[in-house]
Amino acid sequence: MTLTLGHFLSLGAMLFALSVIGIFLNRKNLIVLLMAIELMLLAVNTNFVAFSYYLGDMHGQIFVFFILTVAAAESAIGLAILVLLFRNRSSINVDELNMLKG
Repeated sequence: MTLTLGHFLSLGAMLFALSVIGIFLNRKNLIVLLMAIELMLLAVNTNFVAFSYYLGDMHGQIFVFFILTVAAAESAIGLAILVLLFRNRSSINVDELNMLKG
């Protein structure tokens, strides 16, 4: 059995749909929201790599490298902000984090 472009695009679509469901169903825990966003980026990266492979072009894979770099920096900054919010408010419940409104 050979894997075609449709298989990879289906996998990317399922990962993306799972992350969207995770964002809309769980609006309480900030860690789960960050994980859903990272899963969304993973779905997009899967599509980039699949198209890059099947088109014989390296630009998609290079773009994935930059997306992974930005995602790593985003998650590090997001987790640092999360730790500071938890120290100040003793909760990571999104409903209780209203001090960012302004």
